[in-house]
Amino acid sequence: MAKIHKPRSGSLAFYPRKRAKKETPSFKTVPGKEASEVKPLNFYGYKVGMAHVVASDMHKKSPSYGQKVSMPVTIIETPPLAVVGVRAYEKTTEGLRVITEVLAEELPKELARRIKTLRKHLEKKKEKKSDLGKIEKLVEEKKVHELRLLACTQPKLTTIGKKKPELVEIHLSGPVEKQLEYAKEKLGKEISVREAFKELDFLDVKAVTKGKGFQGVVKRFGVKMQRPKSKERRVVGSIGPWHPPTVMWTVPRPGQMGYHTRTEYNKKLLKISDDPSINPKGGWKNYGIIKNEYIIVEGSIPGPSKRCVAFRKSIRPAPLEHHKIEEVSLIVTK
Repeated sequence: MAKIHKPRSGSLAFYPRKRAKKETPSFKTVPGKEASEVKPLNFYGYKVGMAHVVASDMHKKSPSYGQKVSMPVTIIETPPLAVVGVRAYEKTTEGLRVITEVLAEELPKELARRIKTLRKHLEKKKEKKSDLGKIEKLVEEKKVHELRLLACTQPKLTTIGKKKPELVEIHLSGPVEKQLEYAKEKLGKEISVREAFKELDFLDVKAVTKGKGFQGVVKRFGVKMQRPKSKERRVVGSIGPWHPPTVMWTVPRPGQMGYHTRTEYNKKLLKISDDPSINPKGGWKNYGIIKNEYIIVEGSIPGPSKRCVAFRKSIRPAPLEHHKIEEVSLIVTK
């Protein structure tokens, strides 16, 4: 039998391993903007927890083709997003730059917890009523490259006990003229997850992972422990040679573990529903009761319960052949 040799298993793909700068994730790139129809291209929700479902396997080359299979899923509660503003971008040699933005006349009072200068802004707005006229003029002059909606989450609709909303940008598809019409229609109103996605779509999910604090090299990088008689067991055998007289960045070192921003690709959206029967007796562990629309995503996603999660349409080719799961017949939450 071959000798098992595993000096370390930590990936060098993610450096530096620092704490995330912000807990609310965001996407810089969103696919589908060239479509003629205008609709939201990304959305936000709160991670509830994991369960497993019973569904039909429709992959013809699978040994379980046509049979009922059990698979792990993650449930994300997606209360509607409140559209609080519209932001216009122009294209420069250094990328997109904000030209101007317009806020809605009526804003959620909880938004003052996120924007400290909101009260002063509202006082100025009473004196001078603002509208989308400035953005309309810029669109006519062909100075606007794209429009995005400024939206805020509504954690007050959930049972997680959070009051401070997240302020996020929602990307839109279609030409700028149609984006402006859509923005006029939605300003001051709400958008739901059904407007952006449909069942059996593939999503990319982005969130901040569960924080584990300061950890050693054995837990952080999977370094093999030293023999029992050694002076120290949970250390690296050597941190490098005499020359060059430095510790290379590839050498496993203790430090921060977890609370990193991570993106996972091609998660299949199995179901969008608002059926309250999904709640187990006593509510979900570390979360509570689901009161709004929710989505069921195949597999696991980053982050603990109650963490804000961003998702978009998948940017990579979807593995259709291996994920032909349809007809979710049973959701087991126990």
